[in-house]
Amino acid sequence: MSNGNNINVNKFSSKTMIYLIIIAILMILICAYNYKLIPFFLALFTIIVVYTIYTNQRRKAELSEQLKDLTLDVNNTAKTTLINSPFPLVMLETNGNIIWKSEKFTQEFNENSVENMLDEILRDVKTTIDNSENKEKGNINLETKIEGKDYSILGSYVKSKKSHKKEQEYTTILYFIDDTDIKKLEQKEKDEDICVGIIMIDNYEEISQRTSAEVRPLITTQVEKIIYDWANKYNALMIKSDRDTFYCIIEKQGLEQAKQDKMSLLDDIKNIDLKDIEASDIIQPTLSIAFSDDGETFVEKNTSTRAVIDIALGRGGDQAIVKTEGRFEFFGGRTQEVEKRTKVKARMISHALKELIQESDNVIIMGHSHGDMDSIGSSMGLYRLTKTLGKEAKVVNEVAGIGLDKFIETAKKEEEYTECFVTVEEAKNLIKPNSLLIVVDTNKKNYVESQELLEMIPRVVVVDHHRRSTDYIENAVLTFHEVYASSASELVTEILEYSQVEVELTTLEIEALYAGIMLDTKNFTFKTGVRTFEAAAYLRKCGVDIIKVKKWFQSDLETYQAISNIVSKSEIINESIAISIYDKDDENANIIVAKAADELLTIGGITASFVLGKTGEKVYISGRSIGDINVQIILEKLGGGGHITLAGAQLENISIEDAKQELVNRINEYFFEMES
Repeated sequence: MSNGNNINVNKFSSKTMIYLIIIAILMILICAYNYKLIPFFLALFTIIVVYTIYTNQRRKAELSEQLKDLTLDVNNTAKTTLINSPFPLVMLETNGNIIWKSEKFTQEFNENSVENMLDEILRDVKTTIDNSENKEKGNINLETKIEGKDYSILGSYVKSKKSHKKEQEYTTILYFIDDTDIKKLEQKEKDEDICVGIIMIDNYEEISQRTSAEVRPLITTQVEKIIYDWANKYNALMIKSDRDTFYCIIEKQGLEQAKQDKMSLLDDIKNIDLKDIEASDIIQPTLSIAFSDDGETFVEKNTSTRAVIDIALGRGGDQAIVKTEGRFEFFGGRTQEVEKRTKVKARMISHALKELIQESDNVIIMGHSHGDMDSIGSSMGLYRLTKTLGKEAKVVNEVAGIGLDKFIETAKKEEEYTECFVTVEEAKNLIKPNSLLIVVDTNKKNYVESQELLEMIPRVVVVDHHRRSTDYIENAVLTFHEVYASSASELVTEILEYSQVEVELTTLEIEALYAGIMLDTKNFTFKTGVRTFEAAAYLRKCGVDIIKVKKWFQSDLETYQAISNIVSKSEIINESIAISIYDKDDENANIIVAKAADELLTIGGITASFVLGKTGEKVYISGRSIGDINVQIILEKLGGGGHITLAGAQLENISIEDAKQELVNRINEYFFEMES
């Protein structure tokens, strides 16, 4: 009996086994009192076990049959669905062999183009398999255009077992889903998406102040007519919100067309018909234009557009900037900045800066990395203003190259400046809850002396004259940014001149400010306006020794020979552009290439010059121009910036030869865009 139970025990469920054990125990107990019942109970228990085995096997057979029928039904259903699929379907191997294709596939695609189409799709499938972590099997999700229609291709792949080739083959099944209508709806929604624009008349104040009351309405009327005509051309809604500002609501498709037309409004304004106005009264109007689709709501888009118009104004005006899908596109900006005669803003900035300094615990001043005489000169001027207002001030400076090392050495010898200059680490230890950081001679986050200080001090003031880039310092509590100015030293001189307190500059500070102006104007040659000479005159009245300042710019014999060698090795491209390389790895490469670029412009027939040099893993490019070529636009394509006549760029992890080729490519792009 026990042997029979052992043989069939695995066929019984756990509950059945329990019942049999209980019955056996009861029978044994009964037989213990009456041995005569043993044969009877043994026969009865045997019958129960046999019956249990029989019923168990019968039920298993019934379940097996049900599962078989169910599987057959499912397979038949799947096959029927596969054959009658509403989507084109094909089963093939990655070697191009078509195993099977549905009737819908045959109807949908032209038989003559199927082979080329599948070859192209199989290349994408193989790429998907190669990039997949699971090489045995996986899913496929592709998009393609076939015979003018958009398709999503969904499917799966599995490793082919019968393949004996060195290159493994796969079997794939692909569904083709026609997304043409969906794509059209998506494109329509995208085209009808609304963009917000701001158009500003750059020189409205100058037009108002320097034209007669009779002439002024004629100019402004012409300008407004051109702006409204341009809006009608692209089905845009134009609203005048201020005397010099217009808001524009335009669909993206209209904006795309305007972009294809190179934002013709910029040139339309310059071609304004003023033939009936006396020449002495004419001031050429220019516009700054900004558009953005960044944001879900009109409020968010308006906020983004205002940030973009700030960039356009900060780059000198007379240009359009379009921000779509987080990408900036620039149009115009090829003309010189127009100098503003009014000094109202300088007076307002001077008063506001005074209040900010007085409210601060201390002031930390820093310029750009690898500082020059302009950054240090403007820093020294603000240092004296802060000290005059009774606040502690420090100037951050770590790298002093040729041209600046002499000045720093001289300054540190004077008792007044023994503790003026600090390193970045020392400046970090000076930060207090209400510290003020003043950044001079740059507006780029990644070009300051220390990005850490910029992040650690929330209250920031920016004083700069370079064209604004897209990575400018945002959320500054005060910004004095005038691209028409020759230098940061010129702007700081105006701040000192109009300060409400009498600032007594030391001889060294006067010389530093004057040297900063001289450096960026190349001895009052480039970007020199009326206000530049007025600032220089103010410093002259303060007692600047011009001959002594000239000594700060004297080069040693080795540097002069390096510059001469660079000039002698220059090559000419596009008939009038000189390019040369300083092939020595020098920590002062940025200074030497700048001086060499200046020197190249003294050669007849050269309208622009570019010199490349290297320090460690960083390549410096200095660009100079006499005004015919906008070197700022060229070097901006390489991540740099500056002005039309003076600009620079820094490239990392690139050889100097590759950097030169990139520069040549950008120059060619510049001329191609000019011609188109």
